[in-house]
This record gives sequence, structure tokens and C-alpha cells, in this order.
Amino acid sequence: MTNDMTPAETIASPTRDKGTLVLRVSNAIRNDILQGSYSLGDKLPSEAQLTRAFSVSRTVIREAIAALRSDGLVEARQGAGVFVLDPINFTFQRNRMNVDKERLFSSLEILEARTPLEIEAAGLAALRRSPAQEEEIFAKHAALISCVHDGKHWSEADIALHIAIAKATNNPLFATFLEMQGNAAIPQTGKEKQLQDEDEIAYRNLLIKQHERIVMAISNGDENDAREAMRDHLKGSQERHRRLLRNERLRVVAKLRGND
Repeated sequence: MTNDMTPAETIASPTRDKGTLVLRVSNAIRNDILQGSYSLGDKLPSEAQLTRAFSVSRTVIREAIAALRSDGLVEARQGAGVFVLDPINFTFQRNRMNVDKERLFSSLEILEARTPLEIEAAGLAALRRSPAQEEEIFAKHAALISCVHDGKHWSEADIALHIAIAKATNNPLFATFLEMQGNAAIPQTGKEKQLQDEDEIAYRNLLIKQHERIVMAISNGDENDAREAMRDHLKGSQERHRRLLRNERLRVVAKLRGND
């Protein structure tokens, strides 16, 4: 533990209500994990050790651990014990739940936030990717190619490739950001989602080539070209989305004027 007080001293009397004890025990362990007393993959003390440390019953310890498991902070491995998971994911998810639910981010806002992060991610992926991560990036690019005529699954395949690149940085924050956005990270207007015409297919083929440039730069370990290719790709996406929004706006205005 990180402070000078023993866990039992921080919990108060064990005669307190069990629910209060469970909360206090789980909060004490949670704080230790988030403050770095335990690292990713560390094993927590045994149930018996925690029972003695906190001067509470085994039932309280089990329920406290269950609360930490629900938070995604620990996992129980049969016959091995309870191990610490990545606290970064917990912090992101908790902050996400505290976001004002009335605030909806536009596609352009998401794209602007993605751009500097993914440019950096592409460069880091070129430097840090493992052979397995490189194979995963190639596999996701192949999956994207297979979806060129499948508008329904195109966005899912697109973001999956970007997440694979983000994971190849070996910094979980990059992938966590994209995973939080989900398919919303791929900007599409309502009309665009339904398009299956030649222009849309041609655009998807262009995106496949852009992604191929990014993938090959990463595979070649070319940090600078990976960054440049990702910058060109995302800047182009911003420009196209703005153009689509302007065109839809003009159609709406024209329709309103026609009804006057």
C-alpha cells in the first residue's frame, strides 16, 4: 500500500455495515491500482491475505473483488489468483460515462481530433510494430478490400484497420481513443451511407490505395512516409466530408425555395 496507514486503519471498524465495508475495501484497492501501486499483470494478494490486511470477512473481500472485476480493473484466473488489468481503459471508460450525454460530436470534430493522433500513431507503428502486428495490419487491409462493394460493412472494416495501426504503436491510448468512437470515427453523411453507385465504389478504391500507402510505409519501417501518408489520407477525408455537407445543404436550400 502507498500510504503510512494500514488498510485496516483506513476501513474503520469491521462491525460496520457489510455494504459500506465492501465499498471501502474496493475503493482502497482501486486507488492503489490507479495510483500505480500495482502494475498491469501484477497479482493481487490472496483472499486470505486481504482478509487479514483489511480485518474483514472473506465475503467482503470477494464482493470487493467482484466490484473491481465489474470495473474492468482486475480479472480472476482459475487456480492462479486475481490479476490487475490495464487501468488506462478504466480511466477512459469512467471519463466517457461522465461526458455530457447531450453533447454530440460532429464527424468533422472527430476527424480533427483523429488527425494529429493518427499521424503520430502511423509513425510510431512504423518504428514499433511487431511481426504479428504487421500481419494483422495486412489482414485488416485485405478485409477492407473485400468490402469495396459492401457498403454495410465498409465502415467497420475501415476503422478496424485504423485500430490495428493504432495498436501497433504499443501505446494503448491510441487504440482506446478510436475504439471509444466506434464507427462514428468514419465520417459519412446519411446519403453517403446508402450509396452503391460507381462514384462511391471509385472513392472506396481510392481509399484502399491511400490505406495501402500507409500500410506499406509501416511495413517498410518508414516513419516519415507513414506519417505523411496518414496525413494526406485524413486531410482528404476532411475535405470530402465538408464538400458532401455543403452539397447536402445546397439541396436542402433548393428544396425549401422550391416549396415557397
